[in-house]
Amino acid sequence: MRLCQSGHASCLTATVPSFAVAAAILFSPIAAAQNLTIPEVVYPSLPRQAETAEGFVPPGWRLEAQASGDLNRDGNADLILVLRQNNPANVIEDFDGLGEKPFDTNPRILAVAFRDERSGKFSLQLENHTLIPRRTEPAADDPFDKESGIAIVRDGFQVRLNWWMSAGGWETFNTIHTFRHKTGRFELIGYDRNTTHRGSGDTTSLSINYLTRKAKKTTGHISRDADKVRWQTLPPGPAPTLEGIGDGLSFEPAL
Repeated sequence: MRLCQSGHASCLTATVPSFAVAAAILFSPIAAAQNLTIPEVVYPSLPRQAETAEGFVPPGWRLEAQASGDLNRDGNADLILVLRQNNPANVIEDFDGLGEKPFDTNPRILAVAFRDERSGKFSLQLENHTLIPRRTEPAADDPFDKESGIAIVRDGFQVRLNWWMSAGGWETFNTIHTFRHKTGRFELIGYDRNTTHRGSGDTTSLSINYLTRKAKKTTGHISRDADKVRWQTLPPGPAPTLEGIGDGLSFEPAL
């Protein structure tokens, strides 16, 4: 059996397996939250220098995650920080529809600071409000895991995000953005995205190496071991920068 192109339960024909009918009901858009207003946020400016990671945390915010390693190849341990606002006004207690209640919409800031060996202090190099997106959908899991969301890799760092909805969406996926500091900016050197369609069982993986200018796209199915692999060369142009990516979950690389 099959689903019509829109994927809604009303489009089912007599050839769709029973599990797809259940999935169409579970992930129906009628589950979307209503009467939900996300409060506006004014982001603070972080200190330009601090002696510790905690020194970059402004009032009303907390240090949610941090990692340490040499990011500019000077032999000193630098900092990657994720700060999260701690404002009760951004926690929505009640609304119509399914989803997490109370719903915490407090935003995050991704920051990078380099350590100066002479002064022993850290100097702020990056303050980003968009790569780790703010939560706006109660039926979606928090995209950032404070235990595994950031990681130091050789000469760079990674930011890992996840998308999973308990209602209102078919696809679940995870992304890894890998950055390296170069000539005063943080360039994307690697991008990975793994997607599973929970209705059809189809899987898609995209892995891009911006250093070799190669992209690998793999398609398959959860019930099969054999996958199809396609390679391609990226079009000419500079690598994306962290600030230019915007929302890390919505980023669509040029292929």
